[in-house]
Amino acid sequence: MGTRPVWTEISRPRLLENYRLLLRLAGEADLLAIVKANAYGHSVLSCAGTIAAEHPTAWLGVTGVEEGAAVRSVAPQARILIMGSVWGRAEAEAAIAHRLTPVIWEPSQIESLQSAARSRKLAAGSIPVHLEIDTGMSRQGVRLDALTPLLESLTTSLALYLEGGMTHLHSPEALDGRANAAQLEQFVTALDTITARGLRPEWVHAGNSATVLSQGGAAGMVQIAGRYGAKAMLRPGLALYGYAPRFSSAGMSLGGFSSAGFGGTEPLATAHLLQPVLSWKTRIVSLRNVQPGDTAGYCATFKAGRVSRIALLPVGYADGLNRLLSNRGSVLIRCRRAPIAGRISMDLTTIDVTDIPGVAIGDEVILIGEQGRERITAWDHADFAGTIPYEILCNIAARVPRIMKD
Repeated sequence: MGTRPVWTEISRPRLLENYRLLLRLAGEADLLAIVKANAYGHSVLSCAGTIAAEHPTAWLGVTGVEEGAAVRSVAPQARILIMGSVWGRAEAEAAIAHRLTPVIWEPSQIESLQSAARSRKLAAGSIPVHLEIDTGMSRQGVRLDALTPLLESLTTSLALYLEGGMTHLHSPEALDGRANAAQLEQFVTALDTITARGLRPEWVHAGNSATVLSQGGAAGMVQIAGRYGAKAMLRPGLALYGYAPRFSSAGMSLGGFSSAGFGGTEPLATAHLLQPVLSWKTRIVSLRNVQPGDTAGYCATFKAGRVSRIALLPVGYADGLNRLLSNRGSVLIRCRRAPIAGRISMDLTTIDVTDIPGVAIGDEVILIGEQGRERITAWDHADFAGTIPYEILCNIAARVPRIMKD
């Protein structure tokens, strides 16, 4: 741990239990465990290494080549998917050297990989790639109207072979199946085009945590993949770290695929078994009494209405504690909630501990995690900040140490 009393603890047992639960829920489908973005703030090397120790040949999803190369050092046999692809010859060279599997959708990516393969004099079909289809995100992926010329480039790049076909669903957390049904229909059209050219992907994948945690989600992907003699794969991220997405009736979500079409879905009851993997902690470094009318923090947004006890925490928005929690969020001390008093500063936060007896300098404080029967989650932070738990977790700063705990 660093010199400042601010740190996170990553639970190895909880991570593994979540992974095992998701494997069971996936049924016949395989999992691509999403460890990109530093494992959603949880430490990519610790989390990827933990999963690989239990499942040496597990699929792991990372953002780019640099992250993939680091993961390779702790997961020597894992299948590592570069979800952000490669950019230029140097990254293509590194991807090949570290046995990483790029996602592709642009001709330039194919050219970079083919050029790197030629320089290494690699045999035909030695570089696996996964082709992403844009079915509505307008982000990564090749659109249907550009698919045929891209396939021509792919089939003439002899060193590359199409190992997987994938797409990304934009509304998997909602309970109405229509929009994602339309996306998956486009995906099926793309797969039909791909197989008509004699290409046979081994893996077909779409969907995230919501797909794994929804009734019929995994089975729907298995059915789609089965059309092409392929293996289905699902890509849980948030659920791996102990958080179920919130399902909503105000949008569209993945339902089971059948010859009659795509239906609606419901979340699985087992989602409550997921356990948050990360706890975020600090300690009280100073205490003071303030009088009625005294203020705390920038712009004096907190004013004491009584004689109050104010505790100082050495954590702020530079550590990732969202400033929108000012005067709204709370922390746990001695198994009780203490409200944040005033604005969160860059490196410091003040809290009101007036109603918690016996508070002392050095007491452990929970920002995210559990004490006794009380719990504060990334969802709680997200609700106050008007955002999502992904952002809360990813924004915990690099200067906050991650400590793997057994």
